[in-house]
Amino acid sequence: MYILGIETSCDETSVSIVKDGYLVLSNVISSQISKHAVYGGVVPELAAREHLTALIPVTNQAFKEADISLKDIEALAVTNGPGLIPALLVGLSFAKGICTEHKLPLLGVNHFIAHIYAAFLNESNKLLANADSYPVMALVVSGGHTALVLIDKDKTAKIIGTTIDDAAGEALDKGAKILNLGYPGGPVIDKLSESGNRNAYHFPRSLTGGAGKPLAEENIFNFSFSGLKTALLYHIDKIKLENFKEHTLLDTVASYQYAVIDVLCIKTIRACRKFKCSSVVLCGGVAQNSLLRTELESRIPKNVKFILTPKEFCGDNAAMIAGLGFHYLNCKEKDIEIDAFSRLPEITQIPFVPDI
Repeated sequence: MYILGIETSCDETSVSIVKDGYLVLSNVISSQISKHAVYGGVVPELAAREHLTALIPVTNQAFKEADISLKDIEALAVTNGPGLIPALLVGLSFAKGICTEHKLPLLGVNHFIAHIYAAFLNESNKLLANADSYPVMALVVSGGHTALVLIDKDKTAKIIGTTIDDAAGEALDKGAKILNLGYPGGPVIDKLSESGNRNAYHFPRSLTGGAGKPLAEENIFNFSFSGLKTALLYHIDKIKLENFKEHTLLDTVASYQYAVIDVLCIKTIRACRKFKCSSVVLCGGVAQNSLLRTELESRIPKNVKFILTPKEFCGDNAAMIAGLGFHYLNCKEKDIEIDAFSRLPEITQIPFVPDI
């Protein structure tokens, strides 16, 4: 069964064709980074216009790479949230037009859940059918989301921790902006940190219980990165940015990044042990960060399976949308009138967990 996937939730225009829910035949992505870089962040209306321009050529390329045609497609899956409403509406309208013309089922896919499913594309898919993989603790980290999701083999799921202010990716991007490193800042910080000393400066690890006072019960698994940005500003004010030598900048970047990564690891391991998880999944755009990938793996208990999303499926992409759409076919109403939504709704069920 071939599913066509469309993703336009932010600043990546992506179209993919996935067979049987896991075999990726094509995954074409058109990035808008250069368009938004001059503004230091994503402009929703500009993103929507760029999606309009890119969707047809990206779709044609996806079919060319998959070596099939539209008549082979059995359903269309499209991101309908969460995300930027102007951007989402472009992809949704495009998908509705195709489905109306070719009488295809239309599946609205939750972008957040799709990030988790991205870890199970291609060969990793067999892990889903293994009862020993559960419970699963998924760390979803991106520019818009930082959350811990507990998934069990009966398909139930719960977000046990989330950010109360900035997401991890947002904290990295804003840190880079403060240091005049350019946009997007996350990849730049990741690269520069390789040459710095991550222990040169100590930045705060908020909500980890290390500040000398008890941590509130409701924040045991929650994240907060706004104080980290403030600490960076104080750090710069103390040294003066214009007086930064190369090693000072590199050490600052490395120490700042490590503070973010350390909190992510502390919280994930804490949750993994609390809920006696058999597997930990790392997914989302920030899961491309090289230090996070190695650091979390090194801290995972030896009896816990570490499921690492391939880098090509970490960022926003349509393969995760098409793959998850396959699982929506039998458990979700196919409605041509589906609408876009901007905020993440409550999650209680994960549709891609098979009957075990």
